[in-house]
Amino acid sequence: MSAYKAGLETLYFTGAHRVLRPVFGGIGAILMLHHVRPRERQDFAPNSLLEVTPEFLESVVERVRARGFDIVTLDELGRRLTEGDDGRPFVAFTFDDGYRDNLEFAYPILKRHGAPFAIYLPTAFTEQRGELWWLVLEQTIRTQRAVVALIAGKVVHFDCSTAALKREAYQEIYWWLRSLPETELRAYVRDLAARHGLDFRDTCRKLCMTWDEIETLAADPLVTFGAHTVNHYMLAKFPPETARNEMQQSKAIIEARLGRPVKHFAYPVGDPTSAGPREFQLARELGFETAVTTRPGLIFAEHRDHLTALPRVSLNGHFQSLRYFDVLLSGAPFAFFNRFRKVNAA
Repeated sequence: MSAYKAGLETLYFTGAHRVLRPVFGGIGAILMLHHVRPRERQDFAPNSLLEVTPEFLESVVERVRARGFDIVTLDELGRRLTEGDDGRPFVAFTFDDGYRDNLEFAYPILKRHGAPFAIYLPTAFTEQRGELWWLVLEQTIRTQRAVVALIAGKVVHFDCSTAALKREAYQEIYWWLRSLPETELRAYVRDLAARHGLDFRDTCRKLCMTWDEIETLAADPLVTFGAHTVNHYMLAKFPPETARNEMQQSKAIIEARLGRPVKHFAYPVGDPTSAGPREFQLARELGFETAVTTRPGLIFAEHRDHLTALPRVSLNGHFQSLRYFDVLLSGAPFAFFNRFRKVNAA
């Protein structure tokens, strides 16, 4: 992370991002957010990259408007790509997972600025039975001074008596879990939480919006709801029929509850290990007009041929600075990451 931050600083202070923007700046950006809430000072917060403060969100909205970007809906983004609209550059705001703080903190800001945005819903989260395993793992380690884990068939004792030791334990367990089939991953975290006295689904009930809250938001034409599977599965790790059902059922459930078409999709986790060409094709077959990944990058006219494999720009909680945001909107960091390809959909 320090190397990435140093790279952003170098691009900014040398002015290289301004020089590179005409080449790598694309025609727009899809911004990716998760939590928006006031900052809590915690020594152990391994998922803090997934949250920004309300103040930072507001500064970003003001910045994109000051820079001459249109803030557009996903419908409008799709139209501009398919019709070859060569108007002003655009930004689309998107939020994953349907967290309650989107309603409490993000919505008032975006409403005040008249800025449209989209929320992608995993319907099990909305029904208060979702398994937010990465947050459950964090909570388990936070509340314990020691954790006993079975990793690769071996019992491993983790000293969690300090924040630094908790961070080490989280990283080792998290990345080992990511190597497992997802059904095993979830069973493991469920068991770990239970053995340490935690209810696996409490996290979902505390953090995620209910259908009543979603219907309140849905009354505002600024808000678009997209599908994000039922169970927030990393789709590429499942057989084709499971992936299709997850995508199709989430679309159908949201449409039935809100009485409107669901035309947009976000792949859970969304990196190449979680969504690839098979999933991009499934999204097309199921009638989604756009689908977004977490692959980093800006939008180019060439994405008109890859509408179900769109990249996003993460508003990362570790980089809450407008100068970093300016560098990201230049496209310069993504040019290097994507080896100077405009489209990275393989």
